[in-house]
Amino acid sequence: MKVLVAMSGGVDSSVAAALLLDAGHQVTGCTMKLWGGNSDTGCCSVADVDDARRVAQQLGIDHFVFNFGDDFAARVVEPYVAAHAGGRTPNPCVECNRSLKFDRLLGRAHALGFDALATGHHARIERRDGRWCLRRGVDEAKDQSYVLHMLGQDALSRVLLPVGELTKAEVRARAGALGLRTAAKPDSQDVCFITTGGGRPAFLGERVAMTPGRVVDGEGHEVGRVAATELVTVGQRRGLGLAGGAEPRYAVAVDVASATVTVGGTGDLLAGGLSVDSLSWVAGPVRGPVEIQCSAHGVPRPSRFDPSTGEVVFDQPAPRVAPGQSVVLYRGDEVLGGGTAC
Repeated sequence: MKVLVAMSGGVDSSVAAALLLDAGHQVTGCTMKLWGGNSDTGCCSVADVDDARRVAQQLGIDHFVFNFGDDFAARVVEPYVAAHAGGRTPNPCVECNRSLKFDRLLGRAHALGFDALATGHHARIERRDGRWCLRRGVDEAKDQSYVLHMLGQDALSRVLLPVGELTKAEVRARAGALGLRTAAKPDSQDVCFITTGGGRPAFLGERVAMTPGRVVDGEGHEVGRVAATELVTVGQRRGLGLAGGAEPRYAVAVDVASATVTVGGTGDLLAGGLSVDSLSWVAGPVRGPVEIQCSAHGVPRPSRFDPSTGEVVFDQPAPRVAPGQSVVLYRGDEVLGGGTAC
């Protein structure tokens, strides 16, 4: 099989390429050039591109760099900024997978005559009962199925995830045995276009006007101030300008239009469910009992789901989910689909 491997410069995609070579496939590596600004994290730095190229050389495979910078700006960065400006908390890594890796890059792979696109994600794809299934990776601590929930049947039929059956320790051991330069490279943890120096405040502050706001309790009494309402997310505890010594209080609502953040205690943070829109499905809509996951490594919450309304009802009250976050539906270790918290 002729396979294009998306190589981010990390150990997982490096080993994915090596595994496919060992399996006898015709392998070519590629790296997406996405962000033209400053980057010292994630998979957008010059060093990451160089690491991917050097690993390809070590493996004896061709390596290409595809410039998708304009698409990345339009489909990931601009929506990220707009979401924060509206008081939402977006998930740019999910949007990058949806719009770039498994749209633009998958399309490029097909146009160049490749049979499949492979990545280093820790998740598994299986064929079962005539349909493709997306499952969690073997290593629960490194599972990345959450950020792949948008993959439908067509994409799953053309995608390979070679490291999904391995633990992270096994991946690093294989990389070490092969002498790959990425064997001990730390995992990426942050949004690739946000620098560690300036962080989110500096990045957004250069692109939208920050709105100072009031912090009020459930009765509307002012109890604090924030320098930028756009930087507050539901569930946040620190940085709300609250007096110390009281019971913990959390942001339970953010209204940028009125420059108001509402806070409450632990009980106020709990909710009985949430609404989800922009739904996509792996193999068609589901209803009834599901487990939902609301962050990349969050604890699944037993729930019930109605696809006709997009309403999730938790079996037990659980912390509120920030609007804009991805909500992914599972049954056991199988991904059913997902959407965005309203």
